[in-house]
Amino acid sequence: QVQLVESGGGVVPPGGSLSLSCAVSGFPISINVMGWYRQAPGKARELVATSRMGGTAYYAVSVEGRFTISRDNAKNSLELQMMNLKPEDTAIYYCNTAGFRDGTPVNLPGSEWGRGTQVTVSS
Repeated sequence: QVQLVESGGGVVPPGGSLSLSCAVSGFPISINVMGWYRQAPGKARELVATSRMGGTAYYAVSVEGRFTISRDNAKNSLELQMMNLKPEDTAIYYCNTAGFRDGTPVNLPGSEWGRGTQVTVSS
């Protein structure tokens, strides 16, 4: 049974930092491309950070230089370090599998989603 449990969200002022975690069970992340997605109110879910199986990371332009994705294959977990947060980063954040097409990260989630963790950036 696949389970994805995200944690670490909260309310921070602009410029603040947060660290998100995702505990995965039901499949090994070591043989999967993994990603962090987010969904803001009224918007589609978007892939913001992607980790290849070997750990190489890719980022959406909107978060490049501010977010860092990492994986712990031994713990079957995924992390997202977020710095210099902006109000437009406000969203529910989810982890799930991802993919690549022509070298570009693409949404490729499994059928199961976790509840996500709310990140709110507000003064």
